[in-house]
Amino acid sequence: MKVLVSLVSLIAFLLVALPGPLYKYGIVDLGTAFTGFKFGVFAGIAALILLVLQMIFKRKTVTLGSTVIALLLSAIAIAMPLSMMNKGKSVPHIHDISTDLINPPKFDAIAPLRADAPNPVEYAGEATAKQQRDAYPDLKTLSYAQSQSELVKATEQAVNNLGWDLVNSDVDKGIVEATDSTMWFGFKDDVVVRVTDNGNERLLDIRSKSRVGGSDLGKNSERIHNFINELDGVLGE
Repeated sequence: MKVLVSLVSLIAFLLVALPGPLYKYGIVDLGTAFTGFKFGVFAGIAALILLVLQMIFKRKTVTLGSTVIALLLSAIAIAMPLSMMNKGKSVPHIHDISTDLINPPKFDAIAPLRADAPNPVEYAGEATAKQQRDAYPDLKTLSYAQSQSELVKATEQAVNNLGWDLVNSDVDKGIVEATDSTMWFGFKDDVVVRVTDNGNERLLDIRSKSRVGGSDLGKNSERIHNFINELDGVLGE
């Protein structure tokens, strides 16, 4: 029983820990990866049930070390997928976020890189904009006193500081494009920053869009907030 509990809890953990890297390196598709999550939860629950049965009927085989490890592995296997599900329920089911919802910045150099992506390069439309307004009302066009060239250079620095891959930077057009890859699954999300001269001020807009997935689990909004904070830090240096 002790060996069985340890084995099932380990399998449960692997079913939720491995899908990300396996998808990231092209070994399994996204559907298979998420199926692994589902069975990981089932296996984690099964491990906890077996552990309880062991404590009731095979108490002499129970040791502190093996019990703690089984509990930890099973808890992770159950908590990680459920946490993602809860996150998905708490944010809108969208994957295209922009500070300008009327005239979102357009992808240029990145467009060919998204040619085979399930999510098209075009903005998702008014239905997405409405959901964003309700969920992230604070995301709006930013205003700066710095020149367009200064803001573009600062944006490049912020992109580098955040570890994104710089794809394109055009000072004359006031455009910077970059790609950010998530650590676990390696999802590629694309970002475009647009700087517009508006007399005594420069208007800056940023758009972040996922290549795959219906919901971004709030990642694009989080990315925009992180960029704004990083940009302000660079400008304040």
